Amino acid sequence: MDMLWVLGGLLTALVVACWHCARSYFDRGRLRGMEEATREMVRGIGSHYELDGQSVPERVATAMKAAKAVSGKCSKLKNGGTDPFHAQLWILGDAIGEACWLKGHAAGLRRRAPAEGKIRIDLSLNELLQLSWLANLGFQSMMPNYRGFEIHRFSGEEDAQEGALAVRKIEGAIPVAARPFTDLSAQFAGRQKLINDWWRKAPARLSA
Repeated sequence: MDMLWVLGGLLTALVVACWHCARSYFDRGRLRGMEEATREMVRGIGSHYELDGQSVPERVATAMKAAKAVSGKCSKLKNGGTDPFHAQLWILGDAIGEACWLKGHAAGLRRRAPAEGKIRIDLSLNELLQLSWLANLGFQSMMPNYRGFEIHRFSGEEDAQEGALAVRKIEGAIPVAARPFTDLSAQFAGRQKLINDWWRKAPARLSA
């Protein structure tokens, strides 16, 4: 009888030991699988956050190092607790996301920036239309052989103000050292005087 109890105890101990070994093997395999998946993920998206000619962003490198350090410690997870490796993966994911955003933002700024030696000006459709026909009239007036008789006029004070503002935007974009005039405000004031003299000081001319 005593022998049966001993054999039963040994069998129970063997089953418990086998269960613990299997559980430990499963946990280690699961951890190694997560580590390998993390390495492949980081390697796959590295081109999206790494800057040309530069090393891995500092925050990403720190998060990867912390995740590797946690994976080397096999701690037993308590019920309802958070896996330390999962927590480090969240931090790593946040760091990679931030690095990707910074790289994309920088690329967007470079794409929006004008080429070297060029000047970029944002114009509305109305401003572009105003400048196109003003430039055409100016070009025709500058040609010695132009003998046109067609007359182009602003439709009203508002139309003239829009044209004046569009021209001012172009003039303001010219670097100070390259401007053909010394005072930008004087240029604009001269056009405003023409507008005021015609539409405000002499209303009777509106019917002209």
